[in-house]
Amino acid sequence: MKIAPSILSANFLDLQKDIGVVDRAGAEYLHIDVMDGHFVPNLSFGAAAVKAIRPMTDMVLDCHLMVEQPEKYIQQFAIAGADVIGVHVEATPHIHRALAMIRENGCKAEVVVNPGTPLSSIQELLPFVDAVLIMTVDPGFGGQRFIPEMINKIKKIAQLKKDQGLDLEIEVDGGINDQTIKQCAIAGATVAVAGSYVFNSENPSKRVSLLKDLIRDE
Repeated sequence: MKIAPSILSANFLDLQKDIGVVDRAGAEYLHIDVMDGHFVPNLSFGAAAVKAIRPMTDMVLDCHLMVEQPEKYIQQFAIAGADVIGVHVEATPHIHRALAMIRENGCKAEVVVNPGTPLSSIQELLPFVDAVLIMTVDPGFGGQRFIPEMINKIKKIAQLKKDQGLDLEIEVDGGINDQTIKQCAIAGATVAVAGSYVFNSENPSKRVSLLKDLIRDE
Protein backbone atom coordinates (compact mmCIF):
# COMPACT_ATOMS: atom_id res chain seq x y z
CA MET A 1 0.00 0.00 0.00
CA LYS A 2 1.24 3.48 -0.88
CA ILE A 3 1.00 6.55 1.37
CA ALA A 4 -0.15 9.87 -0.10
CA PRO A 5 0.17 12.81 2.32
CA SER A 6 -2.28 15.58 1.45
CA ILE A 7 -0.77 19.05 1.40
CA LEU A 8 -4.18 20.53 2.24
CA SER A 9 -3.06 20.15 5.87
CA ALA A 10 0.56 21.23 5.33
CA ASN A 11 2.08 24.56 6.30
CA PHE A 12 1.46 26.76 3.26
CA LEU A 13 4.18 29.19 4.38
CA ASP A 14 6.80 26.45 4.44
CA LEU A 15 5.44 23.99 1.92
CA GLN A 16 8.81 22.97 0.52
CA LYS A 17 9.99 21.89 3.97
CA ASP A 18 6.86 19.82 4.64
CA ILE A 19 7.05 18.16 1.23
CA GLY A 20 10.70 17.29 1.83
CA VAL A 21 9.88 15.75 5.22
CA VAL A 22 7.27 13.31 3.86
CA ASP A 23 9.37 12.58 0.77
CA ARG A 24 12.35 11.54 2.92
CA ALA A 25 10.01 9.51 5.13
CA GLY A 26 9.17 7.32 2.14
CA ALA A 27 5.76 8.58 1.01
CA GLU A 28 5.17 7.50 -2.58
CA TYR A 29 2.49 10.02 -3.55
CA LEU A 30 1.80 13.68 -2.80
CA HIS A 31 -1.93 14.38 -2.82
CA ILE A 32 -2.99 17.81 -4.05
CA ASP A 33 -6.61 18.79 -3.41
CA VAL A 34 -7.95 21.24 -5.97
CA MET A 35 -11.20 22.96 -4.93
CA ASP A 36 -13.21 25.58 -6.78
CA GLY A 37 -15.70 26.78 -4.15
CA HIS A 38 -18.59 25.44 -6.26
CA PHE A 39 -18.36 21.65 -6.42
CA VAL A 40 -17.19 21.76 -2.79
CA PRO A 41 -17.51 24.67 -0.33
CA ASN A 42 -13.82 25.50 -0.16
CA LEU A 43 -10.97 26.94 -2.23
CA SER A 44 -7.46 25.61 -2.58
CA PHE A 45 -4.63 25.03 -5.04
CA GLY A 46 -4.48 25.66 -8.78
CA ALA A 47 -2.22 24.50 -11.58
CA ALA A 48 0.37 27.17 -10.67
CA ALA A 49 0.89 25.48 -7.30
CA VAL A 50 1.46 22.13 -9.01
CA LYS A 51 4.00 23.73 -11.33
CA ALA A 52 5.85 25.18 -8.32
CA ILE A 53 5.80 21.86 -6.46
CA ARG A 54 6.96 19.69 -9.37
CA PRO A 55 10.70 20.55 -9.09
CA MET A 56 10.63 19.91 -5.33
CA THR A 57 10.04 16.16 -5.46
CA ASP A 58 9.99 12.99 -7.51
CA MET A 59 6.92 11.72 -5.66
CA VAL A 60 3.85 10.98 -7.75
CA LEU A 61 1.79 14.18 -7.90
CA ASP A 62 -1.77 13.03 -7.39
CA CYS A 63 -4.09 15.92 -8.33
CA HIS A 64 -7.65 15.51 -7.06
CA LEU A 65 -9.92 17.90 -8.97
CA MET A 66 -12.93 18.74 -6.81
CA VAL A 67 -14.22 21.15 -9.43
CA GLU A 68 -17.19 21.57 -11.72
CA GLN A 69 -16.51 20.94 -15.41
CA PRO A 70 -13.06 19.42 -14.81
CA GLU A 71 -12.51 19.16 -18.57
CA LYS A 72 -11.61 22.87 -18.54
CA TYR A 73 -8.60 22.27 -16.27
CA ILE A 74 -7.16 18.89 -17.17
CA GLN A 75 -4.64 20.15 -19.72
CA GLN A 76 -3.42 22.89 -17.33
CA PHE A 77 -2.65 20.37 -14.61
CA ALA A 78 -1.01 17.95 -17.00
CA ILE A 79 1.29 20.68 -18.32
CA ALA A 80 2.04 21.78 -14.74
CA GLY A 81 3.42 18.33 -13.91
CA ALA A 82 0.60 16.17 -12.56
CA ASP A 83 1.15 12.41 -12.76
CA VAL A 84 -2.35 11.34 -11.74
CA ILE A 85 -5.49 13.43 -12.26
CA GLY A 86 -8.69 12.46 -10.46
CA VAL A 87 -12.12 13.70 -11.51
CA HIS A 88 -15.44 13.18 -9.77
CA VAL A 89 -18.16 11.23 -11.52
CA GLU A 90 -20.60 13.73 -9.95
CA ALA A 91 -18.81 16.79 -11.42
CA THR A 92 -19.47 16.33 -15.13
CA PRO A 93 -22.08 14.72 -17.39
CA HIS A 94 -19.20 13.71 -19.68
CA ILE A 95 -17.05 11.67 -17.31
CA HIS A 96 -15.78 9.29 -20.01
CA ARG A 97 -14.61 12.24 -22.10
CA ALA A 98 -12.86 13.77 -19.08
CA LEU A 99 -11.04 10.54 -18.30
CA ALA A 100 -10.00 10.16 -21.93
CA MET A 101 -8.64 13.72 -21.88
CA ILE A 102 -6.48 12.90 -18.87
CA ARG A 103 -4.85 9.98 -20.68
CA GLU A 104 -4.51 11.97 -23.89
CA ASN A 105 -2.53 14.54 -21.91
CA GLY A 106 -0.09 11.90 -20.66
CA CYS A 107 -1.40 11.39 -17.12
CA LYS A 108 -2.99 8.48 -15.29
CA ALA A 109 -6.77 8.77 -15.10
CA GLU A 110 -8.57 8.40 -11.80
CA VAL A 111 -12.33 8.42 -11.27
CA VAL A 112 -13.53 9.68 -7.88
CA VAL A 113 -16.77 8.73 -6.14
CA ASN A 114 -18.37 10.49 -3.16
CA PRO A 115 -19.69 8.61 -0.11
CA GLY A 116 -23.32 8.91 -1.20
CA THR A 117 -22.70 7.88 -4.81
CA PRO A 118 -23.19 4.19 -5.69
CA LEU A 119 -20.46 2.22 -7.41
CA SER A 120 -22.89 1.47 -10.22
CA SER A 121 -22.19 5.02 -11.46
CA ILE A 122 -18.58 4.12 -12.29
CA GLN A 123 -18.80 0.41 -13.10
CA GLU A 124 -18.77 0.95 -16.88
CA LEU A 125 -15.73 3.22 -16.54
CA LEU A 126 -13.39 0.76 -14.83
CA PRO A 127 -11.71 -0.48 -18.04
CA PHE A 128 -10.82 3.13 -18.91
CA VAL A 129 -9.14 4.21 -15.65
CA ASP A 130 -5.86 3.66 -13.87
CA ALA A 131 -7.30 4.30 -10.41
CA VAL A 132 -10.52 4.64 -8.43
CA LEU A 133 -10.65 7.05 -5.49
CA ILE A 134 -13.22 6.21 -2.84
CA MET A 135 -14.02 9.25 -0.70
CA THR A 136 -14.26 8.11 2.92
CA VAL A 137 -15.52 11.54 4.02
CA ASP A 138 -17.65 14.13 2.25
CA PRO A 139 -15.18 16.16 0.20
CA GLY A 140 -14.20 19.75 0.85
CA PHE A 141 -12.42 19.94 4.20
CA GLY A 142 -9.58 18.18 5.97
CA GLY A 143 -9.77 16.72 9.46
CA GLN A 144 -13.09 14.92 9.08
CA ARG A 145 -13.99 11.58 10.65
CA PHE A 146 -13.80 8.42 8.58
CA ILE A 147 -17.19 7.06 7.44
CA PRO A 148 -17.01 3.36 8.43
CA GLU A 149 -19.68 2.30 5.94
CA MET A 150 -17.18 3.04 3.16
CA ILE A 151 -15.28 -0.15 4.02
CA ASN A 152 -17.96 -2.14 2.21
CA LYS A 153 -17.59 0.11 -0.82
CA ILE A 154 -13.84 -0.53 -0.86
CA LYS A 155 -14.47 -4.28 -0.66
CA LYS A 156 -16.93 -4.11 -3.55
CA ILE A 157 -14.57 -2.22 -5.85
CA ALA A 158 -11.75 -4.62 -4.92
CA GLN A 159 -13.98 -7.55 -5.88
CA LEU A 160 -14.86 -5.91 -9.20
CA LYS A 161 -11.17 -5.36 -9.86
CA LYS A 162 -10.47 -9.03 -9.20
CA ASP A 163 -13.45 -10.35 -11.16
CA GLN A 164 -12.60 -8.26 -14.23
CA GLY A 165 -8.83 -8.77 -14.00
CA LEU A 166 -8.21 -5.03 -13.89
CA ASP A 167 -4.90 -3.35 -13.15
CA LEU A 168 -5.90 -0.27 -11.16
CA GLU A 169 -5.14 1.41 -7.86
CA ILE A 170 -7.87 1.72 -5.22
CA GLU A 171 -7.30 4.95 -3.33
CA VAL A 172 -9.03 6.10 -0.14
CA ASP A 173 -9.24 9.69 1.03
CA GLY A 174 -10.62 11.08 4.28
CA GLY A 175 -10.16 10.33 7.95
CA ILE A 176 -7.16 8.10 7.36
CA ASN A 177 -5.08 7.51 10.50
CA ASP A 178 -3.41 4.71 12.44
CA GLN A 179 -6.83 3.30 13.35
CA THR A 180 -8.49 3.31 9.92
CA ILE A 181 -5.67 2.60 7.47
CA LYS A 182 -5.40 -1.11 8.22
CA GLN A 183 -9.16 -1.59 7.75
CA CYS A 184 -8.85 0.02 4.32
CA ALA A 185 -5.81 -2.09 3.39
CA ILE A 186 -7.57 -5.32 4.40
CA ALA A 187 -10.62 -4.27 2.36
CA GLY A 188 -8.44 -3.88 -0.74
CA ALA A 189 -7.25 -0.27 -0.87
CA THR A 190 -3.78 0.23 -2.37
CA VAL A 191 -3.23 3.99 -1.83
CA ALA A 192 -4.13 5.94 1.31
CA VAL A 193 -4.39 9.72 1.48
CA ALA A 194 -3.56 11.16 4.90
CA GLY A 195 -3.61 14.89 5.56
CA SER A 196 -4.27 16.16 9.06
CA TYR A 197 -3.01 12.93 10.65
CA VAL A 198 0.40 13.56 9.08
CA PHE A 199 0.84 17.30 8.90
CA ASN A 200 -1.01 18.36 12.08
CA SER A 201 1.37 16.28 14.17
CA GLU A 202 4.65 17.38 15.74
CA ASN A 203 6.52 14.78 13.70
CA PRO A 204 5.05 14.22 10.20
CA SER A 205 7.94 11.93 9.26
CA LYS A 206 7.17 9.60 12.17
CA ARG A 207 3.49 9.53 11.21
CA VAL A 208 4.30 8.50 7.63
CA SER A 209 6.64 5.78 8.91
CA LEU A 210 3.98 4.51 11.32
CA LEU A 211 1.36 4.28 8.58
CA LYS A 212 3.78 2.40 6.35
CA ASP A 213 4.60 -0.02 9.18
CA LEU A 214 0.92 -0.67 9.88
CA ILE A 215 0.16 -1.77 6.33
CA ARG A 216 3.50 -3.34 5.41
CA ASP A 217 2.09 -6.86 5.34
CA GLU A 218 -1.21 -5.99 3.64
